[in-house]
Amino acid sequence: MHMRIILLTASLLFFPTLLFSQVQTITIEDAIDIALENNYQLKQAENNLTLSRVQERSAIADFFPNLSASASRGRNIGRQFDNTTGEFGDFTINSFGAGLSSGLTIFNGFSNINSLRAAQHETLSREEQLQRVRENIIFNTASRYLQYLLSQQLLEIAEETLQTSEQQLEQVRAQVEVGARPTVDLLNQESIVAGNELQVVNRRNDLNFSRLQLVRTLQIDPLGDYEFITPEIDQSSAVVRDYDLQQMVETALESRSDLKSELQGIEAALYNLKSTRANYYPTLTLSGSFRTSYNDRNPSSYRDQLTDQNINRNIGLSLNIPIFNRLNTRTAVQAQEIQYKNAQLSLENTRLNVIQEVNQAYNDYVAIVQELESSEKAFVAAERAFETEQQRYEVGASTLIELSQANNAFVEAQSNRIQTLYNFFFQEKLLDYYIGRLDTNIQF
Repeated sequence: MHMRIILLTASLLFFPTLLFSQVQTITIEDAIDIALENNYQLKQAENNLTLSRVQERSAIADFFPNLSASASRGRNIGRQFDNTTGEFGDFTINSFGAGLSSGLTIFNGFSNINSLRAAQHETLSREEQLQRVRENIIFNTASRYLQYLLSQQLLEIAEETLQTSEQQLEQVRAQVEVGARPTVDLLNQESIVAGNELQVVNRRNDLNFSRLQLVRTLQIDPLGDYEFITPEIDQSSAVVRDYDLQQMVETALESRSDLKSELQGIEAALYNLKSTRANYYPTLTLSGSFRTSYNDRNPSSYRDQLTDQNINRNIGLSLNIPIFNRLNTRTAVQAQEIQYKNAQLSLENTRLNVIQEVNQAYNDYVAIVQELESSEKAFVAAERAFETEQQRYEVGASTLIELSQANNAFVEAQSNRIQTLYNFFFQEKLLDYYIGRLDTNIQF
C-alpha cells in the first residue's frame, strides 16, 4: 500500500515535467503554416484590407439619402406672444415638438461615383499587398529553413571530420610508440584535432544562430524545444529546369502582386483626383421634412394638435454654387495631381525593379547550375585523392602533411558540395518568388 502511494506521488511530480518537455516536430510545411498564422505584418495587411472594405461600404452608403429624427420639449414663462390666440400676455406655455428630415444628393460633380471607384481600386490594391506579404513570409521562412538545414549538414561534416582525425590520432600515437613514426607526426596530428574541434564549435554556433533566426521568423517561443525535420535532399533532388529569361520577365510583369497593387493604386489615385475636381461643380440636393407640435395654450386636444392641426410638411431643392473658398479646392486638386504622378513614378520604378530582379535571379540560377556540376566533380575527385593518400600513408609512402592536405581538400570539397546544393534550391525558390508564383507547397 505504501509503495503504491510512493509511486503515485512520484508520477504526479514528474508528469508536468514530462508534459512540458515534449519536443514539437516541425516540417517545412508546418513552418510556413506557423509563420503565416503568427506573422504580425500579415495581420496588419489583413487589417488594412478590412479597413479598405469598410471605406468602400462607406462610399456606397453616400449614395443613400440620410434620415434623422428630432424632438423638443420646452416651457416659456413671462410676457410673450401666444400663437393660438394672437395676443401678448404674461403666462406660461408648455410645448412639445417632433419631426423627421431627410436629404438626398442629386448631383455633386460625380464626386460620389469617383469616390466609390477609388475605394474599390484601393481595396483591390490592398488585396494584392496582402498576397505579396504572404509570398514574402513563405520565401523568408523557406530561406531560413534551408539555412538551418545547411548549418546542420555542415556541423555533421565537421563532426565526422573530427571523429576521423581523432581515430587517426590514435593510429599515429600507436605508431609513434613503436617507433614507426616520428614524434613530430603526433604533434601535428594533435594540432589537426584541435583545429577540427574548433571548427565543430564554430559550426555548432552557426547552427544555433540559424535556429534562432528560424524561430524568430516563425515568431514562436524561443525557449521552446523544437525538432526541425530534414527533408530528403540529395544531388538527385536537384532537377535543373530550362528557363527562358524573356518569358520569365513577361510572367513576372503579369503575375507579381506588388506590381498589380501599384496598378490598382494608380487607378485609385486617378479617381481620387476626379473626386476632388468635383468640388468645382455645383451641388444639387433634394430635402424634405415632416414636423408636428403641441402646446398647452391651444384649447384643442393633445391628439388633434399632433395628428392634424400642427402638422408641417416641407420639400425643396437646394443648389450650392462654389464661387470662392480661399483656393481650398485648387490646392486640394494640385495635391491629388502630385499624388497621381507619384503613383505613376512608383509603378515605373517597381516595374524596372521586377525586370532587374528576375534578370539577376536568372543569371544566379545559371551560375549555380554550373557550380552544382563542378562541385560534384570536385567532391568525387577529392574523395578519391584522400582515399589514395590515406592508403599511401598507411604503407609509409606519404607524409602526415600530405595526408592532412588531402583531408582538408576533401572536407572543403564536401562542404562546397552541400553548400552549392542548398544554394541551388535557394536560387530556385528565389526565381519563383521574383516571378510571382511562389505558394505554400514548397518542395525540395
